[in-house]
Amino acid sequence: MSIDLTSPDLYFNRELSWLKFNSRVLAQAKRKSLPPLERLKFLAIYGTNLDEFYMIRVAGLKRLFKARVQETAIDKLSPTQQLKTIHKTIHKEQKIVESNFETIMSDLKEHKVFIKSFEELSTTEQEVISDEFFDQIYPVIMPIAIDAKHPFPHLNNLSFALALKMEDKEGNIKHGLIRIPRILPRFFKVNHTFVPLESVVDHFSGELFGGMKKLASTPFRVTRNADLEIEEEEADDFLEIMEEGLRSRNRGMLIRLELMEGVDEDLLRFLTTHLELDKLDIYHYDIPLNLGTLWDIVTQPSLAHLTLPTYSPKNLPPFAENKNLFKAIEKQDVLLYHPFESFDPVVRFIQEAAKDPDTLSMRMTLYRVGKNSPIVKALIKASKAGKQVTVLLELKARFDEENNLHWAKALEEAGAHVIYGIKGLKVHAKVAQVTKRKEKKLQAYVHLGTGNYNPATSRIYTDFSYFTCKPEFNRDVTKFFHFITGFSDHSKLDTLTLSPEHIKPKLIAMIEHESSYKEEGHIVLKANSLVDADIIQALYKASIAGVKIQLIIRGICTLRPGVKNVSENISVYSIIGKYLEHPRVYFFKHDKNQCYISSADLMPRNLIRRIEILTPIIEPKLAQKVRQLLALQLQDNQLSWRLKSSGEYKQIKQNDSKAVNNHHILEEYMNRMHDQTQKETPDYVTKLAKKVLKD
Repeated sequence: MSIDLTSPDLYFNRELSWLKFNSRVLAQAKRKSLPPLERLKFLAIYGTNLDEFYMIRVAGLKRLFKARVQETAIDKLSPTQQLKTIHKTIHKEQKIVESNFETIMSDLKEHKVFIKSFEELSTTEQEVISDEFFDQIYPVIMPIAIDAKHPFPHLNNLSFALALKMEDKEGNIKHGLIRIPRILPRFFKVNHTFVPLESVVDHFSGELFGGMKKLASTPFRVTRNADLEIEEEEADDFLEIMEEGLRSRNRGMLIRLELMEGVDEDLLRFLTTHLELDKLDIYHYDIPLNLGTLWDIVTQPSLAHLTLPTYSPKNLPPFAENKNLFKAIEKQDVLLYHPFESFDPVVRFIQEAAKDPDTLSMRMTLYRVGKNSPIVKALIKASKAGKQVTVLLELKARFDEENNLHWAKALEEAGAHVIYGIKGLKVHAKVAQVTKRKEKKLQAYVHLGTGNYNPATSRIYTDFSYFTCKPEFNRDVTKFFHFITGFSDHSKLDTLTLSPEHIKPKLIAMIEHESSYKEEGHIVLKANSLVDADIIQALYKASIAGVKIQLIIRGICTLRPGVKNVSENISVYSIIGKYLEHPRVYFFKHDKNQCYISSADLMPRNLIRRIEILTPIIEPKLAQKVRQLLALQLQDNQLSWRLKSSGEYKQIKQNDSKAVNNHHILEEYMNRMHDQTQKETPDYVTKLAKKVLKD
């Protein structure tokens, strides 16, 4: 029987699959087993995710709709169909958001933590807030009159403001705005009572519009298309064109308006007339706007007891404190799993190389490094000290462009050689190389990772770090940097594999090779997203051949599992928990290396529009570690969701003594290993296997 593997029925829609992912994030906010601020954190993540989804994905669909594009992907859904489903889903989910928020607030009251409007405060609390308002806020904000002489102002992306309907002394209706700058705190704090800034500004709006009587008001927030369109072909100065692109982000098409429930009808007409938005893109909320700013409450040090216990990442042998990191790498390859194992060795790799007079050169790629990067600071020091420093700093890293521009200029001023990126491609590979003079020879050391060189996110993202000084890895990494800094088109390497040309064919070849083993075959792929149709079709063929396929896909998955005669041998899981699952790990039972880690997700953008690296884990002990961690996650029955053929996700739940929470297990195990005094590298994967795993 011939099966058409391109049939739309075999694929979920990309955007709607992402909505399912954000729904799984939202579901964490109602888990009573979590402390209240941990649940509030998931509301904040949900809101931040939704902001980016609107700024990029919804904006893109609207552009396609205006261009009259009828089909956008293999699932055949039109932009119109996708937008309708998106609007329906988000409007429906809004009620869940509000319900969860109210439940969390009720639980927080038991701990004497409140979110209150100015009017709900006691007289004493109001006096405290009033003093702070006139001292810190009043001199900064500006009233904006809107009439024939004062046009409606331009509102930047994610602008937050207060709209007012007023009456003057002659009885004339007037409208005005009060912008609330991002530099201001989202909440006033009195003890553990948090007062939204907009409620305070609203209360004192009469001080800003003197002589006017307020009739109605509403806080509101606007979202614009924030996807930068950079014409690289026309770029004489890429720095300059990126800076112009950032300025244009605030001029993008308006795509969403958020305001409060029960807004005055006349005030609503005033806003919608000027903003010209579709009704479906207007969201009325019964809770404070801008969910992402709930982080300001979640991260209060005095409320840490209302979140999950903070875990301190561990430095274990061979990278225990005060040991020579480079000598350790010379003795053995090292594979770390963050955040359970500390990211400090990655930072030390750069810092110690920068200080060492024997260091000749340092090369690395940077994608998202953070605002106060110790790694970039070390590179600057190394360059000033006369070392040859080469950095590919990807200026097109979405929403990190401004920060990366800052660091690019600082590195150049220090004398480093900075590459801004490759025309037409993003460089998403995570690689660093240090070359030292050792006696009369040169010795190079390599770090390859699945995550960004960012110590802050390394504490909340799970990722792999691989250190080696093996010659075959160093030769490939040297070729890689020659490729990105020169005009070479020889991107094929011997040990490592690069996209955009070679990762996808290699993955498909390994899937096909595993298919030849039929029922004896076994594939485990762990990634953030699975979208690429060619990869999916190769997996369908492997499933038809009888191969057991287990996919751990945190976010978007357009593959449909459980379809008779096609994907019956494929199971798809998504893990949502304390840490953001971020590593890309690919296991093929009958491949000579079995295990690979990568910076590349299984998406067209990663496989054909980005420069990524696929790294084989060739040391048997380290490959075993990868297999054990994958096995642990596949046994997780506390944080895992399973994708059904209908497209719905069902949470896997086990509440008895057989409960397996992979994050909690790894925290406990690393704590125990750190407490033990061992001179050799702890073989924790074997010991862990005895507890919960089967290799």
